[in-house]
Amino acid sequence: MSTTEAPAERHALGKSMQRKEDSRLIAGKGRFLDDHVLPNMLFLAIVHSPYAHARIKKIDKTAALAVPGVKAVITADDLAGAGLAWIPTFHGYDKQMVLAVGKVLYQYQEVAGVVATSREAAFDGVEAVEVEYEPLDPVVDPYESKKDTILVREDRENKTNHIYHWEVGDRAKTDSALAGSEVAIKERLWFQRCHPAPLEPCGSIADMNPATGRLTLYITSQAPHAHRTVVSLVTGIPEDKIHLISPDIGGGFGNKVPVYAGYVVSAVASIVLGAPVKWVETRTENLTTTGFARDYHMDVEIGATKAGRVTALKVTTTADHGAFDAAADPTKYPAGLFGICTGSYDFPIAFTELDAYFTNKAPGGVAYRCSFRVTEASFAIERGMDLLASKLGMDPADLRLLNFIKKEQFPYPSPLGFVYDSGSYHETLNKALDKIGYRELRREQAEKRARGELMGIGISTFTEVVGAGPSKHFDIMGIKMFDSAEIRIHPTGSGIVRAGTKSQGQGHETTWAQIVAEELGLDPSNLMVEEGDTDTAPYGLGTYASRSTPVAGAALAMAARRVRDKAKKIAAHVLEVAEDDVEWKDYKFAVKGVPDKTVTMKEIAFAAYTNPGPNEPGLEATYYYDPPNLTFPYGAYIAVVDVDRATGETKVRRFLAIDDCGTVINPMIVEGQIHGGLTEGFAIAFMQEISFDQNGNHLQPNFTEYLIPTSLETPHWETDSTCTPSPHHPIGAKGVGESPNVGSPAAFVNAVMDALSPLGITNIDMPLTRDKVWRAIAATGK
Repeated sequence: MSTTEAPAERHALGKSMQRKEDSRLIAGKGRFLDDHVLPNMLFLAIVHSPYAHARIKKIDKTAALAVPGVKAVITADDLAGAGLAWIPTFHGYDKQMVLAVGKVLYQYQEVAGVVATSREAAFDGVEAVEVEYEPLDPVVDPYESKKDTILVREDRENKTNHIYHWEVGDRAKTDSALAGSEVAIKERLWFQRCHPAPLEPCGSIADMNPATGRLTLYITSQAPHAHRTVVSLVTGIPEDKIHLISPDIGGGFGNKVPVYAGYVVSAVASIVLGAPVKWVETRTENLTTTGFARDYHMDVEIGATKAGRVTALKVTTTADHGAFDAAADPTKYPAGLFGICTGSYDFPIAFTELDAYFTNKAPGGVAYRCSFRVTEASFAIERGMDLLASKLGMDPADLRLLNFIKKEQFPYPSPLGFVYDSGSYHETLNKALDKIGYRELRREQAEKRARGELMGIGISTFTEVVGAGPSKHFDIMGIKMFDSAEIRIHPTGSGIVRAGTKSQGQGHETTWAQIVAEELGLDPSNLMVEEGDTDTAPYGLGTYASRSTPVAGAALAMAARRVRDKAKKIAAHVLEVAEDDVEWKDYKFAVKGVPDKTVTMKEIAFAAYTNPGPNEPGLEATYYYDPPNLTFPYGAYIAVVDVDRATGETKVRRFLAIDDCGTVINPMIVEGQIHGGLTEGFAIAFMQEISFDQNGNHLQPNFTEYLIPTSLETPHWETDSTCTPSPHHPIGAKGVGESPNVGSPAAFVNAVMDALSPLGITNIDMPLTRDKVWRAIAATGK
């Protein structure tokens, strides 16, 4: 590796460079999926089931095929002929129907596809398809599902709704420690079913070229290479005959990781009809059929001494997975990374277990702006710590400070199998307490309580686990979860940077250029970033679960260092010295001991093509990065709320987020990510829930019922940071995009419960709507 000396000031990292992609996106020059129009393109629309559970007696295509413009009606029987009636789920433990086979398992399930010359004709065709159903009783409660009275999946060999059991930790020692604890709490917490609801719904365009036998797919995909491999595996089309392009994407949040029926049916239709076929779902289709998030019922038990030292943690979860086990979790982690539920605390012993069940609801369990169930785990421990503080009569900040993992304990082996890389939890919480004026707020609260007013202060000091992942532990359908980067520097010192990731608004075109520019001393504005095209980008596992910077960002840094190593050889030739006499200092190559004898990377780039000497011409490198460990970003969040006793309305007066994501690449982009994640966390805490009635009817099928916060409802966010770099990451970065969604729901709920504590209210399940809060207050009679 090149000899380097730390610069006095960073060249590109830590700079609030304006986002390069914004100039075209703000001007309306982005190219999203529906902006693509191919010659002779046809349109696909989907027939959906009105029932949550019913047998399909008959599907009559006759009337639909008579609709002007309709070219085909595709059912499960048609897909079965191509072996595509069922496809595997990403972790490989289950399979899912593309179109309903034999019976429908949830309301709005895809039953048939109609292909026509216009979108309007396709929808007219959908209305004309006649489906005869025999309604069946549904099961929509996972606790009822446990009884196996109603069987959801008749196709499975095991005639039960139970999907799997997962556990980690020491059950016997944890139970013994809880039984022997001086103080203990136990509470059932429900993290409600919610939906990522990205601005742009899902869609695809399939274009089979009969002359070449090559299938081009435009897909709203967060993981283009993984999707290409899946398409090859399920269709038998060789991977070199599949070109997958993920264009500009209007938000993903985990929703655009799974494979959906529209992707498969559009591809089959294009192959059969010999024309491009476009499918773009409606908002209702997105909310009712694509991957949901959360829906975990968690029994949390914490033991402690009377002085407040935690002694044990046990979390027992019942998970509602809907009709298929379609969560895009790594193969070895069916419950995701829920083992992070010990949080930021030094528990001597812990145990957690989870049982998943089928219900007559849409499948999912996607990593909605979190790393594989980390948000649920964080909510469980942070609500549990507040409940424990209440029982002890202890300030929740003091309880946390007493039980934090100490800075000198890192790397810290958790009782549930993780090795935390770095952290300074006391520093971060103390900074938050000082910045928000915590002790003054507690005095104000005491005065308001004396007047009967309901003011609450909520804390969440979460630890996240991201960066999937080390290939020895993480894979998707057997594909190891490394990531990749390719860098090519042109003769004039500009260049192209390619990665196996796919931005959906994270700002990769800017931050990826900054990482490479920092390593090479080049201008980031002259480094073009390209991703999302499987014909040109190196193979990678995509962007979700906050893995881009921890994995692909590391690959970029390492690839840039390979470029720098090669450039050093050329610099030695240009400077007419031995390679060992050259050092990289202040973003230039210099001759040791002769500080005035230097050459820039831009000059070396030109020499690489005009005067490389005995060295290989050109200046480019590729790197596939397999991380040695996950990264563990964390934060301290504090919410201050006032609850109106008469109406139940909660006003978030202040919210402070102190995040530690290690080395910051672009502070402005980080702040934007935090603002976005906090807004989603606010919506989950107070507004959003996907719910069903007893007949399995979906009650939030559009934005009239599933509420999205506007600028009027969204609080003002206060942000700050601490920095403890990851010791194993090449630039010390940890990832940040999902932390605010992971940490904020518990802070909001803790604040409301703190406000209501004088009334004896200890828990209300999210969302904390004004009606729900008012009813809880009214029930106390106070």
